[in-house]
Amino acid sequence: MDDQLKWRKIIHVDMDAFFASVEQLDNPELRNKPVAVGGGVSRGVVAAASYEARKYGVRSAMSGIIAQRNCPELIFVKPRFDRYKEVSTQIREIFFSYTDLVEPLSLDEAYLDVTHNKKQLFSATKMAEEIRAKIFEKTGLTASAGISINKLVAKIASDYNKPNGQKTVPPEEVIAFLEDLDIRKYHGIGKVTTKKMYALGIFTGKELKGQSQEFLTTHFGKTGVYYYNAVRGIHTSEVKPSRIPKSMGAERTFSENLTSELFLEKKIIAVAEELDKRIKRHKTSGKTITLKIKYSDFVIQTRSKTVPFYISDKSMIVEYGKQLLYQEKLKNSVRLIGLTISNLNNQKNSPKKEIVKNDLDVQLALPF
Repeated sequence: MDDQLKWRKIIHVDMDAFFASVEQLDNPELRNKPVAVGGGVSRGVVAAASYEARKYGVRSAMSGIIAQRNCPELIFVKPRFDRYKEVSTQIREIFFSYTDLVEPLSLDEAYLDVTHNKKQLFSATKMAEEIRAKIFEKTGLTASAGISINKLVAKIASDYNKPNGQKTVPPEEVIAFLEDLDIRKYHGIGKVTTKKMYALGIFTGKELKGQSQEFLTTHFGKTGVYYYNAVRGIHTSEVKPSRIPKSMGAERTFSENLTSELFLEKKIIAVAEELDKRIKRHKTSGKTITLKIKYSDFVIQTRSKTVPFYISDKSMIVEYGKQLLYQEKLKNSVRLIGLTISNLNNQKNSPKKEIVKNDLDVQLALPF
């Protein structure tokens, strides 16, 4: 097979401020105003923020108190997940009209492999334009898209011209595109890692590419291999229509901070009941239980335990959750507690099939 045919045409579609945009769509009074979807000011956390709110530094996962401090005019709206799922279903119908290779990441984003598509269209760029236009026509919402040879580059590209825009990175431009990026733009490099890389004198993709794999693994462990490959455009993960969950969890934020393990025991039982429902719904089980504790100062602590058998019963989840609770003393009063089960029995160890070469320095003539 010709090497050029091994490169895929991947589109990453990301809805613009999805939850907040749906609320603004359904309630005209919220349009062009700073909106945060979440639990409110006193105890809530921002689930999504409109672009009007983002101008003031309001971001998802931010506490309601800090969000309103940044934006005094911020309007809080309670989330309506049934409505978001309804709109998401309409959007996915559009995706599937182009290809069956659709991998949803959440309600508001997905990967599409359009190398071979139902429309018999050659240009992935043209398909992305059509998909975004159809989404707007059907839902009244805007979406952004990234188009490239693999999921990694497509996802980075989808953020490039947000909101309501798209960017195509054809094969011959991938290396230059990745080298010019600030390393904080790379998927998988968060705030903590960014600071560490900056401290090491790594600010751009080009500087990251200049580091040896040994150097990166020394400073970042196994993840260093990912960074080494990512900056070279190496990413062999295929678009998987049925994504296998790696973990399942549930959590609860309290109306008042709790200071006693005895009170937290009752909360663990309630969270375990919710987690048990999700496990049964997905007909799965896992070997690792993780307890998440968010303190009143927003510091997050996790405690985990792995057992040699699969856990699928609520009583066992509660038992191990309590063990983790008493594993060490609380550092402060607690505002949130969560339980996650991972190391699931649906994980497969079959080797991944390579679909791309590992050398992007070869100039390819594959129109996008």
